[in-house]
Amino acid sequence: MNFWDVVAWFFWVFVFFAYLMVLFSIIGDLFRDHKLNGWFKAIWIIFLIFVPFLTALVYLIARGRGMSERQAAAIQAAQSAQAAYIREAAGTGSPADDIAKAKSLLDSGAISADEFASLKAKALAG
Repeated sequence: MNFWDVVAWFFWVFVFFAYLMVLFSIIGDLFRDHKLNGWFKAIWIIFLIFVPFLTALVYLIARGRGMSERQAAAIQAAQSAQAAYIREAAGTGSPADDIAKAKSLLDSGAISADEFASLKAKALAG
């Protein structure tokens, strides 16, 4: 094997993995799309099996915009779910609750007036 054989091998491995990523993206999009009938999903899958490159190209051309919109919606839903989980796990409620907690810490002597002012400003800002 010479140098160019190795380069060609790496190129074809890259093409194969890129194709697998496109294929799995298409399959994921098919099952994410709730508007598409089950029979049409089955037809797309059958064509992906028997005429893979042409079907992937046609799918990306015909349904590419909807594919990106569904992906963006899924990402947005995941981000909002993560943010809700973080807020729940952190125990932060409304700014009034945070200020009330800081006031109770100030009254108990656990924090100073400067720390209370900082916590109050942080609660009102976020």
